[in-house]
Amino acid sequence: MASPSVTDTETKPFSVLFVCLGNICRSPAAEGVFTDLVNESGLNSKFKIDSAGTINYHEGNEADPRMRAASKRRGILITSISRPIKPSDFVDFDLILAMDKQNKEDILEAFNRWKGRHSLPDDSHKKVKLMCSYCKKHDESEVPDPYYGGHQGFEKNNSLLWLVLLIIIMLALAGVGFA
Repeated sequence: MASPSVTDTETKPFSVLFVCLGNICRSPAAEGVFTDLVNESGLNSKFKIDSAGTINYHEGNEADPRMRAASKRRGILITSISRPIKPSDFVDFDLILAMDKQNKEDILEAFNRWKGRHSLPDDSHKKVKLMCSYCKKHDESEVPDPYYGGHQGFEKNNSLLWLVLLIIIMLALAGVGFA
């Protein structure tokens, strides 16, 4: 399956779903940073952006207040409400970015459970990628979960997310597929 790029069509935005465990720290921050970068670049009509979690424990809740505060200090407003990943996400999104290896495993496990019952395309699992696989300018292979750490973890995450997401936007605009 060849994944579409931003340049494939002017009518359908390139859609990106960010996924972490509970959808209250990393994935809403990624959604907020990506949305800010896209809006600042005047590209908001070219992207559809959302976030989800691999569990539904925090469903309906706002992002963690520490992540919202760290993002606000950078001028980024996080407004997303936590939701779990769902079968239709494998159809609705061109790229599904997992924050860590366990998230990726959980997403793929969900896909395997759902693919027969929900008539998902067999190759939809190819849309699932590790977020940090797009940036080699840092030592992180995963976006660390700051939930049990201190203030610095939330700040570090925002710096890491900004760098990786800027690269993803450039790749999408250059017409590089994500397959």
